[in-house]
Parts: sequence; C-alpha cells; structure tokens
Amino acid sequence: MVTQNAPILFVDHATGMGGAEHSLLLLMQHLDPIQWQSHLACPDGELARQARELGITWHSISLPQLRRSWQFAQDWRHFSHELARTAKTMGATAVYANTVRAALYSMGAARVAKRPFIWHMRDFWLSETAPRFGVADWAGKWLLCRSAAQLIANSAATASHLPCGEKTAVVHNGIDLTRFTQAPDDREFRQAFGIPADAPLVGMVGRLRPWKGQHRFIEMVALVRQAQPEAHFVIVGGAPLGEPDDYSAQLRQQAAAHNLNGHLHFTGHLSDVRPALAALDVFVHPGDPEPFGLVNIEAMASGKPVVAFAHGALPEIVADGQTGLLVLPENIAALANAVSQLLTDPTARQRLGQAGQCRAMEQFSIDETAVRIAQILQKTVGGA
Repeated sequence: MVTQNAPILFVDHATGMGGAEHSLLLLMQHLDPIQWQSHLACPDGELARQARELGITWHSISLPQLRRSWQFAQDWRHFSHELARTAKTMGATAVYANTVRAALYSMGAARVAKRPFIWHMRDFWLSETAPRFGVADWAGKWLLCRSAAQLIANSAATASHLPCGEKTAVVHNGIDLTRFTQAPDDREFRQAFGIPADAPLVGMVGRLRPWKGQHRFIEMVALVRQAQPEAHFVIVGGAPLGEPDDYSAQLRQQAAAHNLNGHLHFTGHLSDVRPALAALDVFVHPGDPEPFGLVNIEAMASGKPVVAFAHGALPEIVADGQTGLLVLPENIAALANAVSQLLTDPTARQRLGQAGQCRAMEQFSIDETAVRIAQILQKTVGGA
C-alpha cells in the first residue's frame, strides 16, 4: 500500500544546528510532500527557526537532558507523555527520533500514542563520547532496539555499534549537491582572513570539540610548514551548540607555541562553509572515528581532495587513492606527509578532487537518501 499525505513526527532535542540537524532539515525538505507530511518537534531555537522558514510545521517541546537524579523518571514520563499528545493530536503515523536524547523520549511517546517508533542513529554511543561503562551503553541501545520498529544507521560503522542488526538499515547522509557543484568566488574569503590569493591553503571544518581533532590539525600544520613554509592553514568552526569549555583557548595557545601566527587562521563558526571549501587546495579530517562526517562529502562535492585517518565511516566515504588519501589512525606524521604530497602535485590534487566530486554526485545525493528513507517509512507505516 502506498501512503498519501501521511504525517511523520520528527523529533530532535537540539536548539542549535549540528550535523544531525542539518541532515534532518535536508531530509524533511526532500521527502515527497504528496506522500509525506513532515512535522518537527523540538525546542525553540535555530533548528526550529530554520524549519519554520522552510514551511515545516513545528511543535514546541522541551526535551531536557536525562541526568542521574531522582527527577529522571519524572522528567522522562512527563515529556514523553507531552510528546505523545503531540503525536496523537497531529495524527502522526510514526514517531521518528533524530538524536539519542530524542529517541529516549520518543520511545515512551510512541508506546503511549500507539505509533511505530523509528530511531535514526547518527552516533557510535548513547553519550557524546565513548562511555565510561560500556555495559550501560549496550543495555540502553538494546532497550531502544527492542522498542523501535525500525533503526536507521548513517553508516556501516555506526551500525556495527548496535545490537540489533536485523532491524537496522544503513542509509548514508546526503547533501544538496546543487549548492556545491558551482564553486563560489573564494577571493572574498581569503581577503576576510588575510590569506594571500596565491598561497596554498589547507583546511578543516568542524565544531571546536576535542574529538574533531583541531589539536591534531595544528600538530600536522607544524610538520607541513617545515617543507611548505609558504602554505597557509585554516580552522573553520566554533561552538554553534554552545558547548562551554576552554578548548578554543587551548588551540590558540598551541598555535602560538608552534609559532604559527600569521599562517594558521581561525574563522570561528560560519553559517555557510562553501566559500571556505572553495578556497582550499586540500581538505583534512583529523578527528576521532566519525559515525559519518558530512563535511567530507561537502569537500568532495566542492572538488577538493580529502586527507583523513582511515577509521570510522571515512573508508565508506573516501576512496583511498581515488578521491583522497587515507592514513593510519593517529599517525600525524603520515597525515602531514599526505598533505605535503598533494601540495607539491597539483595534477594529483585535481585528479582526486574531480573524482571525489563524481563520487559525491553518484553516491551521496540527498535525493537518493530521501528515496531510501521514504521506502523505510512506507514499510514501517504500512506494517503498523
């Protein structure tokens, strides 16, 4: 049975815009509006604002962090029931959780509302970083797996961390390729940050968080500059989700200790990374193992070769030797050697960049992602 105009309640806990939220907005935009009605339940904030601007029906909901306290059960019950009321009022045919915290609430809400629960898992763990207690992480995932009618993992690497393979479909994130295939003028970006127009430029993009690897990037920069003293480097990213810590200050101290001032540029958070990507000669991903890493596809779609560690989902994205270069994890010297190799070989940079753009167009289009998700929704809603 083919559904028509079926409402789906997408749930996200964030106010700001991380990778999961960008992917969700793209998905809701590209689902067939004749077949599906996209509704979004999330707190008021940037995600809600952008959804409203796109004409997506927004439902205000608070999903507080579930801490270890006596209030845990009370919060979970209260807000799960509130979410269930929203699902029933709007006539949702399924409750679709886009983040881990959203899944914990959606699990209860779907049960109360008697709707199928779909969990889109975009991380390796239930916590933001590797958990202290692996058994607790596995138990939480097992409970969510038992409750979900269907799981969607954003990569095979993510799926390998889930205890419910029979329910899990791997669907890679997609991007709107039309936004990247026509490169913007990069001169304004270089001028804005004092980067010479003719200087080789190497960069990375990501929230300023330790697992994104900006500290490794700086160590790599110090090595590359020994062979490429004329090169410039850029770290694009800030803290759009408002994470309070001193990591940014530590990075600047690290850069100063390596005497990189004038050659390493911090842009802060940019709402549009396309000019930055257009300005690069080489894109680097130096982080911890990624469940996906959307920016790598954006760099490929921009025609840039990618240099990264061969772990997490990166081998699913970057074809080593064809669209970029993958090196042994944590080997910063190898990362620097790969970057230096590409800086001295413009022909290889162009070849890898063009191949990466073709791979992005063939395998990572948001249209293809939306088709795959729609097939899963059809199967789940039709079987409900």
